[in-house]
Amino acid sequence: MGMIESQLERRGIRDKRVLQAMRAVSRAAFVPADLEGESEEDRPLPIGCGQTISQPYIVALMTEQVRPEPTDRALDVGTGSGYQAAILSQLVSEVESIEYVPALAEDARQRLESLGYDNVRVRCGDGYRGYRPGAPYDVIVVAAAPGEVPPELIRQLAPGGRMVIPVGSRDEQTLWLYEKDGDGEVTREKLAPVMFVPLVTSPTDDTPPRSNRR
Repeated sequence: MGMIESQLERRGIRDKRVLQAMRAVSRAAFVPADLEGESEEDRPLPIGCGQTISQPYIVALMTEQVRPEPTDRALDVGTGSGYQAAILSQLVSEVESIEYVPALAEDARQRLESLGYDNVRVRCGDGYRGYRPGAPYDVIVVAAAPGEVPPELIRQLAPGGRMVIPVGSRDEQTLWLYEKDGDGEVTREKLAPVMFVPLVTSPTDDTPPRSNRR
């Protein structure tokens, strides 16, 4: 039984477009060469710089929860190796992806370009602050955990938009779905306990220090 059937469908992923995107994007292309043989295992894998590629089920769950539409514009926070951005690229019109670590950002940019994901743009920057020039976004997927929800990401979410984000400490995190209605009101729904690497941010005068160092 393959990854899609054994790890995704059996655990409740139902969106056919999401399942097709997961089939179309080879996870092996987004892990280090020495881990390609483990790429279909349902667990995070190290990608260097203290970061990981998320397990397939969590990628599928987060993607399904934001209900991506073909005309949507998406923000992917925490590019890593580019896997989540590649999945989103199959489901929306444009993806802005932002990565804090320069080496990872450049590697992901080159990888995505070489694989033909031409509707993804990788930026090196502080994902805690999103990417304002591309806002607003219909979909925001955050693949690292801040101690609290970044206000700037809420501001960059379009009316009618959806954001999925893990929030918490190194020891305890919860995956949340945030939705903004047409009037700008924001609601949230608790999805699942999770464990992500911390979201790194550069402190500024209006951003209090938080315990999310690598």
